Amino acid sequence: QVQLVESGGGLVQAGGSLRLSCAASGSIFSFNAMNWYRQAPGKEREFVASIASGVTNYVDSVKGRFTVSRDNAKNTVYLQMNSLKLEDTAVYYCHTVRHGLNFWGQGTQVTVSS
Repeated sequence: QVQLVESGGGLVQAGGSLRLSCAASGSIFSFNAMNWYRQAPGKEREFVASIASGVTNYVDSVKGRFTVSRDNAKNTVYLQMNSLKLEDTAVYYCHTVRHGLNFWGQGTQVTVSS
């Protein structure tokens, strides 16, 4: 069983920064891909970033602004978000797959204001 708990969301002005954290409990190993998704009001949930065995991937809209990292000793994944834009407003979810099952966190709200 895996549990994921996100934190770090909040209200920030455009151009500002936030760092999200995802604390994982259960059988998470360094080679497991850990992913960030987001869902804006009225839109589909979309992939944002992932990290697995040190390899990172990003959706084009956040490349150069967001950085995903992990601390395996703490079983925690981070999403550093810089130069935030209005369109980054969404609920951000942590996600992983173990034994073919999808595990999601409860989400953390990020609101970017003008």
